[in-house]
Amino acid sequence: MTVRVDAAAHGDVRVSAKGRGAVRAAARLLAIACLAPGLSGSLQAGQTQASAAMPASGARNVGSYVTYITRNGDTLYDIAGRYLRDPRDWAVLSRLNHVSAPRRMPAGIALRLPADRLRQNPESARVIATSGPADHAFGNGPYVPLVQGATLGEGDHIRTGHDGFVTLELPDGSHVTLTQDGMLDVGSLRRTVLTGSADRILQLHRGEVQSEVTHATKKDDRFQIRSPSVVAGVRGTRFKVAYDGDTRITSVEVLDGAVGVDPAARHDAPAIRPGMPLQASAQLVKARFGSVTRTGDTVGAPLALLPAPALIAPAKVQDGKTVAFDLVPTEGAQAYRVQIARDADQLDLIRDLRVSAPQADFDDLADGTYFVRIAAIDAHGLEGLPQVYAFERRQVGLAASGAPRAGSRDYEFRWFVSRSTGETRFRFVLAATADLRQPIVDRTDLSGGELVVSDLPAGVYYWTIVAEQFDNGRFYETSSAVRSFTLAQ
Repeated sequence: MTVRVDAAAHGDVRVSAKGRGAVRAAARLLAIACLAPGLSGSLQAGQTQASAAMPASGARNVGSYVTYITRNGDTLYDIAGRYLRDPRDWAVLSRLNHVSAPRRMPAGIALRLPADRLRQNPESARVIATSGPADHAFGNGPYVPLVQGATLGEGDHIRTGHDGFVTLELPDGSHVTLTQDGMLDVGSLRRTVLTGSADRILQLHRGEVQSEVTHATKKDDRFQIRSPSVVAGVRGTRFKVAYDGDTRITSVEVLDGAVGVDPAARHDAPAIRPGMPLQASAQLVKARFGSVTRTGDTVGAPLALLPAPALIAPAKVQDGKTVAFDLVPTEGAQAYRVQIARDADQLDLIRDLRVSAPQADFDDLADGTYFVRIAAIDAHGLEGLPQVYAFERRQVGLAASGAPRAGSRDYEFRWFVSRSTGETRFRFVLAATADLRQPIVDRTDLSGGELVVSDLPAGVYYWTIVAEQFDNGRFYETSSAVRSFTLAQ
């Protein structure tokens, strides 16, 4: 077999051989000859081999270059047209790899492609939940209301008002929720054609972003939340980033996995480029920890998050005028956060309240099944680990009144319910003390809406009416307020 490599001909290779084995040997030799100086040695040492399986495209990431393995008949024109942003960059490939542009190449040759010139296709995020005031604008266009099912992409600005929430689903199944009074820009949402790696960058200007990111499958997959203070990058985890424009502080809280946190001024630094490990970040924040960073300062050290608080009477049916939750106080808590959503994953948020005491009340919540998420907030402003409970909202209006009958010592009581989806039974309790522990009258299983008590002696009395309903396989009980009246001599 004779193999001739003519450097003067810009990489023109002539092979004269018999048999398939000779062709394969020539291709391997040509692959090394076509590489830029210094790269062939690294290939021989095995330093450019990816630890994971090679993508179907035949590309491997090598630092700031991507190695492409040719297919039979490839030309530089073809490769540039398929995989580079500008097809005219075939000339770059020619100079970089010392290969003559017109030549068709056999399969198996390793070519270097500059990573910063690779073609990327734009992707879109889908709005899967929205509640309250929430709108978006593209570029410098006007803001319009967001609706479920809408698609957003690079250049879109999202904002929410009080009790406004938006949840986006990304193409890989990741979810991002912008909570109330927030502002978020979609900076980058694209996928590289050759490698299939995804690049997702969101810019947080105000408020909080809750993210559940699908674990990265490719080395160059990148997901970042950027605020004026920090850049938070992940490979797949549940975490939150909140920015307070008044204090210029960004807090990062990690529930699962780990988050690499860098100062915002280093957004182009190698530590957070695609393909760099999270450990190379200025700070690595692991699960159950958070960090607090003021704009312009170094990244805050990891701080342990408070444990999840517990809810008192979690099985209670919320049947009052307001929806009220009582929490077991958490040691070290300076405040608490209580959120209500239509789903257990808290993707469809509808209420969000921060309170200084372990008790929260919500108005105007329609009947239905909901999920409440509670967490304690520490002295640094970091929100601790959450706990989620299901609860039922079933408001039953129970009106009751009592009055003496004229000319007698009888007392007449009346009541009615504003909601009855089935049969309602009532219980009437009358006592001489406000705690009703020793009832004078205790009538159960009443079906009507009135009762007369006769021959009561003079004194002060206390009473209540309890409505009992059995609906959809569940028992419900609603009591009126304890009322009192006085019978004179």
